[in-house]
Amino acid sequence: MSRARRLRATVAAVAVAVPLSLAVPAAAPATAAPRPPAAEPGEALADDLLVVGHRGASGYRPEHTLASYELAARMGADYIEPDVVSTKDGVLVARHENEISGTTDVAERPEFAARRTTKVIDGTPLTGWFTEDFTLAELRTLRAVERLPEVREENTLYDGLYQVPTLDEVLELRAELTKELRREIGVYVETKHPTYFDSIGLSLEEPLLTDLREARVHKHHSPVFIQSFETTNLRELEEMGVRIPLVQLLSGSGQPYDLTAAGDPRTYADLASAAGLEEIAEYAEGVGPDKNMVIPRNADGTLSTPTALVDDAHRVGLLVHPYTFRNENVFLPPALREGTAPEDYGQALVEHLAFWEAGIDGMFTDNPDTGVVSRELFETGVAAPAA
Repeated sequence: MSRARRLRATVAAVAVAVPLSLAVPAAAPATAAPRPPAAEPGEALADDLLVVGHRGASGYRPEHTLASYELAARMGADYIEPDVVSTKDGVLVARHENEISGTTDVAERPEFAARRTTKVIDGTPLTGWFTEDFTLAELRTLRAVERLPEVREENTLYDGLYQVPTLDEVLELRAELTKELRREIGVYVETKHPTYFDSIGLSLEEPLLTDLREARVHKHHSPVFIQSFETTNLRELEEMGVRIPLVQLLSGSGQPYDLTAAGDPRTYADLASAAGLEEIAEYAEGVGPDKNMVIPRNADGTLSTPTALVDDAHRVGLLVHPYTFRNENVFLPPALREGTAPEDYGQALVEHLAFWEAGIDGMFTDNPDTGVVSRELFETGVAAPAA
């Protein structure tokens, strides 16, 4: 029996539908019974549809900060998503990439000017400052900044306020918010560049499992997912007997770097095929595809017909959590944009509803409040407002 078919109840213990008012539920919900590992075409596999705060509420605060994660939970997100990389002294911290010139003020710090360097990460030369060249103490002197200031100018108001958090701190915040909000807040951890970090002696998986054990969220019923764009580290975690649900991320192009390094020709498109998904189900519980792999865009900028990916994944018991849903025009299909300014909000609810109707089990969104509203609209059968 596949791993995906063995562990299906985890999501139901965490997800809670939040009303359109965005009020926090007064009490924790009862754990729902697991669904059978199958779904009708176009239907979700999970009983409860998840809203994952992508890098927190990164549409409103600089990403991967405790402020961003906290806001996501208060907006109703079921899970908050920290990407983890390593410091020089082996501590896991939350950053989208190990190159941090775009997400911290390191470039303005003269004491670290000599740390600027060029490295080859996953086959691509990158120039900047890298977490693995800083001890945690050094990294803690930096402050986070908005990664997309041209699109999210309002977020620059918070530049310089927040430190780079450790994974331990994110897990502590999760526990505090779970208690305060009286509903389970989950963490959806992504390991970044695991092959690269292995190559420099800073493996991510062992400290990750240590941090999860210390936070007492390391068992099969814990509100945790572990995800990766690579395959080898997920397979290794499965072979180690890790019971936490694993999720294979799928990019819209290219191939996992661990396969590149091994000379394996398989691409993400191969992994997303019916045969590839069946293989993924042997070591993972879900897939996190680029949303365009679920519903492509037509030449005229409208959303096309859903592909077979959701149905194929559900057929082998895999949850489907696509990424990334954002409210700004620049990220929306052209037909759903409002006006001409890239930073203005478009018809994000229309996009969300199309994906819920395609049968996805959850979504990663920079705007968790919008995700919560769209889920409520979908579950109550209310149409999105007309343009």
